[in-house]
This record gives sequence, C-alpha cells and structure tokens, in this order.
Amino acid sequence: MPVQAKLAAAWTSVMFLYAYVDIIAFFKPGVIDDILAGKVWEFDVSQTLLTTFLALMAIPILMVVLSMTLPARANRITNLIVASVQVPYAAFNVLGESWTYFYGLGVVLEVILLALILRYAWTWPRRTASPATLAASLDSEPLRTPQQA
Repeated sequence: MPVQAKLAAAWTSVMFLYAYVDIIAFFKPGVIDDILAGKVWEFDVSQTLLTTFLALMAIPILMVVLSMTLPARANRITNLIVASVQVPYAAFNVLGESWTYFYGLGVVLEVILLALILRYAWTWPRRTASPATLAASLDSEPLRTPQQA
C-alpha cells in the first residue's frame, strides 16, 4: 500500500476522532446548557472562537488531501511537522478536564494515530513511485481473466 494512502487513512481517522470526541461530549451534563448560554469551556461563543475551532479542525482535513497530492519530499516533511505539532495540541485538550477517562481515551487514540503518521513519514522509502506513475503502470498491465491467473 502506498505511503500516501496510509497517511491519508491515518489523518482521516484523526479527523473522525476529533469530531466524535467533540460530538459525544455534548452528552456530558450541562454542556448543552452552557452552549445555549453562550459559553464553551471558559470562552464566550463568538465568531472568533468558532473560526478558531474550524481552523483547528481543518488541519487534519487538509492533511488527508495533502498526503495524497504533495510530492514525496514535501509530503514527508509536511507530515512530520504537522503531526509533531498536533501531539501537544491533542494532549492539551485533556488538561483540566474532570472526565479524564473519556478525554484520556480520545487523546491516547489520537496520539497513537499521530505516532503512526510520524512513523510512516519518517520511514518513507527514498525511492517511491508517484501516484500518477503508479496509476499509469496499473493501466498498462494487460487484463487477466481468472483462467490466466
């Protein structure tokens, strides 16, 4: 499996974990009431706060696309930098939370996926075919019927 596909799959999983931890957190007592009162954690709900949340969520979303489209060297460097920055960000989300099992599990799973991303990027083979070259080579192979295999 190409490294790009492994990275994109891992970033997709990180993205879903971020989203689902936030969605499931709505079931905590008082969360909805606080949101309706205009508060998220200690912050007032504002356009700036929601824009910040969107920007933070956009990071793993964009990494899915970038992992599949960037050239190998840029891809490797981008994944190493972004995943490294995301690890402390994930850990920060558990600080001060009373629901440590819930948030702790979310952070542990996110850090495992980020460690996988770092491993895939760090051990990226020096000579890999680009996705375009791979697709072209697959197209040039003769079709085989089950009898020929």
